[in-house]
Amino acid sequence: MTRLSAAARALRSLSVRRGTKTCAALLACAATLALTGCAQPWQEFHAGDDASAVVARFGPPHETYDLPDGGRRLMWPTQPMGETTVAADIDAAGKVINVRQVLQPNEFYRADIGKWTRTDVLVNFGRPEETSYFPLMHRDVWTYRYEEAGIWYMLYSFYFDENGILRITQKTPDPLHDQEDRNLR
Repeated sequence: MTRLSAAARALRSLSVRRGTKTCAALLACAATLALTGCAQPWQEFHAGDDASAVVARFGPPHETYDLPDGGRRLMWPTQPMGETTVAADIDAAGKVINVRQVLQPNEFYRADIGKWTRTDVLVNFGRPEETSYFPLMHRDVWTYRYEEAGIWYMLYSFYFDENGILRITQKTPDPLHDQEDRNLR
């Protein structure tokens, strides 16, 4: 957090009157510097690191899946109430291929409609936050809670036909975080 300290020192050294546009701009810059200086825990690892370092950092994985190349995917979900799932792809030799947060749009958009199955979704995103069945559509629906762009709390749903093939995806606002709904109670 050295960027935050540098920004705070810079603000302290300036004698800017409170309430001015200049002060607001400086505070916005300081906040931006503070946020960009913080790495997420999954960003600490690099290809070739030993898998034991990832397990030491996150603890035993909550879910483990075999990958086609002989490797494994280790997962640490925060579902049902959280919005992240850390996934570590480990090769057959026990070395890290990559570590990333998978509950995010660029990961969801990789889902290949008409080709992916329930197993593909499970291996890529872990167990869903919620499962349901829509009888009129004849669709099983798996839903994941996530945060989009670091701002919006959302739900991402995968709709499977009776053969377990992915047919539709959908994203919607998460009613758990809906401000209007909270004001009604």
